[in-house]
Amino acid sequence: MTPNSLDLPVRTRQKIALAIKIHAKALRLDPVGYLTALKWLILGKRVRAFAHFARLLGQTSLAYQRWLMHAQGLRQPSLPGTPDIIALVAGEETSDAMLETLGSLAEEGIPWHIVGSDAADDLSRAAAAIDWSAGPWLLSMREGDRLAVGAADDYRAAIRDHGEVCAIFADDDVLGLRGRRMAPHFKSGWNAELYSHHDYITGACIVRAESDALAVAAAQPNWAAALTAAGITAGGRAAHIAQVLHHRKSRPKPPAQTQPLTVAENLPRVSAIIPTRNRADLLRTCIAGLRATDYPALEIIIADNDSNEPETQAYLAELASQGVVVLPQPGPFNYSTINNNAAAIATGELLCLMNNDIEILEPDWLAIMATQALRPDVGAVGAQLLYTDGRIQHAGVVIGIGNAAGHAHRFLRPEAEGYFRRHALPQFVSAVTAACLVVRKDRFDAVGGLDEANFAVAFNDVDLCLRLNRYGWQSFYEPRAVLVHHESISRGHDTDPVGAARFAGELAALQRIWHTDAITDPFHHPRLSRASEQFAISIVP
Repeated sequence: MTPNSLDLPVRTRQKIALAIKIHAKALRLDPVGYLTALKWLILGKRVRAFAHFARLLGQTSLAYQRWLMHAQGLRQPSLPGTPDIIALVAGEETSDAMLETLGSLAEEGIPWHIVGSDAADDLSRAAAAIDWSAGPWLLSMREGDRLAVGAADDYRAAIRDHGEVCAIFADDDVLGLRGRRMAPHFKSGWNAELYSHHDYITGACIVRAESDALAVAAAQPNWAAALTAAGITAGGRAAHIAQVLHHRKSRPKPPAQTQPLTVAENLPRVSAIIPTRNRADLLRTCIAGLRATDYPALEIIIADNDSNEPETQAYLAELASQGVVVLPQPGPFNYSTINNNAAAIATGELLCLMNNDIEILEPDWLAIMATQALRPDVGAVGAQLLYTDGRIQHAGVVIGIGNAAGHAHRFLRPEAEGYFRRHALPQFVSAVTAACLVVRKDRFDAVGGLDEANFAVAFNDVDLCLRLNRYGWQSFYEPRAVLVHHESISRGHDTDPVGAARFAGELAALQRIWHTDAITDPFHHPRLSRASEQFAISIVP
């Protein structure tokens, strides 16, 4: 029996048919991954199975078509008394692509000015024709681009809701053959650092600007990007509409490489805190990397949790004789308590929380992270961490993944395109992992350090970052600092009943305190799957 022969509404049959196609395509593209997900489902491991399926199904080329079937009724109702929005459209006046764009604007009731090859003159004429006393908003587009139905109303509603900003941007997708919508960009909320490396806004935004700002932009090679920058500069930030309002013929790709960071002068003392238990081989690798690090003032504190192997005990004694601080921390393992106790005796202006299974690759990593941690708006700084096979283990933390928190872009190859190369670009994030985290000691102390009562082992770093964020010190992901993380080798994973019960309690605390089972991370997107760490489109209605 085929889906079309079922006694179901046409739209339901279409959804079923498309779901079958998506599963079939996922099976063809990655049969091992698909069968692994199916195995976990059969074994009753639903969370693990759904995480696998979310990545496999959400990254197929048909996933966006599935999402579009559930996207009806998402727009806000039309509002009367709308402010002026004026389009500036780049391209040739008589081209077929231009006619498509102008038709789209006409349907939305938005007037336009065409900006041809002589952009400066065309923009000057537009500036002279615009009534600036009405406080208009400018919308830059290119020929062939189209607005979604109702886009003007969505923008006008956002203008009313966000009167303090001078730029409002939306999500977009690309028009393929025969106008098929594809490659949606479900964007981060306003992220000033990400924007400074990748202009993910221009071409899908409106800006409020004065005539002189348009004149300045007209003199720039990329006048549209200059106009966006002027609007953001005037308002200090931009507001995001989490809806696809722009269908584009093409859009600029994110940069293939990030520009090197100029490190700060007179970097302050850093106290590296390393909890450890046995495994002298791991600790030797970590310490060797620290000693090879190019940094002017570095204190090393080893917080030893009952190491009883003779080799480790001898190595700790050797380190102590060389000026390394060895702080005994006996008793049951409590990561938060151990780090707080070590932070209390640290003499550095900056703290570097570090696992003993970190392997340092390049000598400049700490100077890069310290430079970012010294910024007035930054709290905890996290590095790009790799598995031993070179895949990404950590590129920031997304709140809400698995109704808890997950590592962004996990298992992605660093050289891969990924999700608009987010894994390769410095940016603000909601949290970073304490496997390698740099933070100012006074800020760590101001929020009370790590929560020893609620998060003895898991989620203490997430909780710390969220408290720092609440104070106005935003977490920061820095991919130019790259290290290897031999994840949890010395402690292992909590698979015994006692460890599982402890983890369940910490997960419940995270959800109770931070509502991670309900909220959407502002640097993620409600249309991206909560089951996948790889920014896959959610195909669940």
